[in-house]
Amino acid sequence: MSKMGFLGPPGTHSEAAAIYLNSLLPVRYELVPCGNIYEAIHAVEQGVLDSCLVPVENSIEGSINITLDTLAGSDHLCVVRELIWGVHNNLMVKKTEVEGVPIRKILSHSQPLSQCRDFIRCNYPLAELEAVASTAMAAKLVAESEPLDGWAAICTRRGGELNGLVLVAANIEDKDNNCTRFYQLVSKDKRSRLEDDYGRAEKSLLICQIDGKDAGRLCEILMELATRDVNLTRIESRPARTGLGEYIFFLDVEIPKRLENLEGALQGIRRKSIWLRQPGEFPVFRAAN
Repeated sequence: MSKMGFLGPPGTHSEAAAIYLNSLLPVRYELVPCGNIYEAIHAVEQGVLDSCLVPVENSIEGSINITLDTLAGSDHLCVVRELIWGVHNNLMVKKTEVEGVPIRKILSHSQPLSQCRDFIRCNYPLAELEAVASTAMAAKLVAESEPLDGWAAICTRRGGELNGLVLVAANIEDKDNNCTRFYQLVSKDKRSRLEDDYGRAEKSLLICQIDGKDAGRLCEILMELATRDVNLTRIESRPARTGLGEYIFFLDVEIPKRLENLEGALQGIRRKSIWLRQPGEFPVFRAAN
């Protein structure tokens, strides 16, 4: 059976998203927890895993930089699916805390801590906040804490229950439309060998570096899309790490009805860029959770 990595340990939002996506696929994957996002992606590059599902953007907190930077630096990865996953955060504690010990410290991944900022400020303004590797790790640390420590975790309900925690407050995210986009990645050399029908492509990811010294160069690249009726749905920049003021751009575009329009845009962007990569054309799954 093919293996798909996710940000572990079991009980994370990433695991919940991977379980959901796996249930929809024509070919089932064995799900493998990884210590961090880079570890999951690197395992795919090295052939240890066949695939991984990693977060790329949250609707409240923005892009997941490690995912973007790793994609920009790799010639061997391709995006085969996107999943839009509704994120619901819960405040959970050991049973002893429910029975009267005040919450003095709240642990979670940095993203949920930011996503629940208003809830924390209104309900636990004096609580110490600590960012840890994942929401599941936060649940584990709270489960291992002393009864009188007053620790709580912001985590998934499954992550808390796996560690014996009980619910204090559900769906505490500040925005009820909070969601995270995930990319399913595979290596280019394995894509054709995996017995998987990836589905009809709806979007494409383009990554390019341009010469910022040329006035209007970014505008010229965007015009390559606009004049061919290729819809740009997202643009993001990251430092190229080659010099101050030098940037890499990530462009999400919809697949047009006339595929030759996209091919023409790619040719034009390639001429105006230092380099251009197209990690994939892929379908988009929207979870009803």
